[in-house]
Amino acid sequence: MPIGLSSSLRPRPRSFGGAILALLLVLAPGVALADPPAGFDARVEELRKSVGIPGMAIAIVENGRTTLAKGYGMRRIGGRDAVTPDTIFPNGSTGKAFTSAALAVLVDQGKIGWDDKVIDRLPGFQMYDPYVTREMTIRDLLVHRSGLGLGAGDLLFVPSTNLTRREAVRRLRFIKPATSFRSGYAYDNVLYMVAGQLIEEVSGQTWETFVEQHVLRAGGMKTATSDEKRFATRDRAFPHARISGPFRGVGEQEMLDERKELGRTAAPAGGMAVSARDMARWMTIQLAHGKLPEGRQLFSERQAAEMWTPVVLTPSGPMPPSLTSAQPMFSAYALGWSVRDYKGAKIVWHDGAVFGFQATVVLIPEKNIGFTMLINSEDGELVRGLMYELLDHYLGQPTQDWVSDWRAFKRARQQRAQAAVSGAEAKPTAVGPSLPLARYAGDYADPWYGPISIRADGERLLIDFKQSPGLTGTLEHWQYDSFRTRWDDKSFEPAYVTFALDPAGKIDRVTMRPVSPVADFSWDYQDLLFTPVSAAQ
Repeated sequence: MPIGLSSSLRPRPRSFGGAILALLLVLAPGVALADPPAGFDARVEELRKSVGIPGMAIAIVENGRTTLAKGYGMRRIGGRDAVTPDTIFPNGSTGKAFTSAALAVLVDQGKIGWDDKVIDRLPGFQMYDPYVTREMTIRDLLVHRSGLGLGAGDLLFVPSTNLTRREAVRRLRFIKPATSFRSGYAYDNVLYMVAGQLIEEVSGQTWETFVEQHVLRAGGMKTATSDEKRFATRDRAFPHARISGPFRGVGEQEMLDERKELGRTAAPAGGMAVSARDMARWMTIQLAHGKLPEGRQLFSERQAAEMWTPVVLTPSGPMPPSLTSAQPMFSAYALGWSVRDYKGAKIVWHDGAVFGFQATVVLIPEKNIGFTMLINSEDGELVRGLMYELLDHYLGQPTQDWVSDWRAFKRARQQRAQAAVSGAEAKPTAVGPSLPLARYAGDYADPWYGPISIRADGERLLIDFKQSPGLTGTLEHWQYDSFRTRWDDKSFEPAYVTFALDPAGKIDRVTMRPVSPVADFSWDYQDLLFTPVSAAQ
């Protein structure tokens, strides 16, 4: 239900009172130009409990000052350790901006240019299409216009991998494009992985070391980390998800194994762990166009402008009536940032999601205001709802009960997905399999992913994704020559596995697709095409 301008979300006056406040800012530098909404803390805590999020952290910066950096709830479900402003959270793809900043440092050092050809800086780099290999620039790596499909190649590191970053980059040459080069937008992670490897080739330091030295510590971020040191940090949040229902996102909140995370190979695309306090520092630097509070530049104003300059238009699908005011008229992707309009204002922002966590970072350049939210679960409707409430507050716009509206939108989407899954699960055709189970067993390989093994074990088949530790399970016959995975780790997205036979009745190929219609795009089973290596038929 719309709440209009409730007392907890009403913007501060902009006339005579605003002028007095501006004067106070000049006279007393410690006074902020504007405050978070009245009653904001109480509202956040009420919503956190209502949605069922174990813990979260929020930071707000206004005119170069941190006006809020606070933790809410607990670092783990059932635990006693409260979230603090210094609790680190994996922040997913909001970390892409840190990789872009690392590249900006190298540009300022004269070691690379944004429009340098990747092949000139990363010997051996190769895409499927030789033309794309020759023409792809460093800028292209960052803006999702390569021609790869949505999330293409994510199974190289989802849910984890034993591949090195260098080897994963080498395998890009086997991933077929979905569209022509620079013809449109499709979000990916693998090319940020390439950017991380390029940083290593140019600087002589790993991406992790370079980012820590030249971005995090140089920028005054004290606890943020990009490597295994996260697990040695006591004040860290733990991942949670709803995995007891018919598909991920439905059911009771459960704590996940934090070690079963996105493979470190893809860390340049989303492998940071950052606290609210450090994110406040990061937003302050961004809003100051690379300038540190102490006066020097982390990266130049010129590179700051480059990173915020839109490059490729991003599609924005229609919203339901309750969310139409969130529909942008303009939306584009820059270098590690999304740029769009909202109620007449320019917004520079990015979402992030990694298993068990979600995050967002939002900057309003014309107001010199930024805010971030970090949660240790996958209930992003709270993050999205509070994002729009804060935008309305700082832009002085009428608002609505955004959290309730986003929850309703998600609930309707899940109900449609549940109906689709339940309908499919309830009515398989009682035909097949065509062969005895033992004849489906064998070793198979996909050109870009690599090997899987399927083994007969009595009256069942076992599947093992050899390069993804833990991605193992049982294949249950579904219908015809299709099987359904029952992964040993129930947090993994189940898939249908379909065997195609040649005229002689031997296995010719194996394809897959997710069971859930709302599965995260990183489970890109549909892009796999396995063929026999030494199938026992």
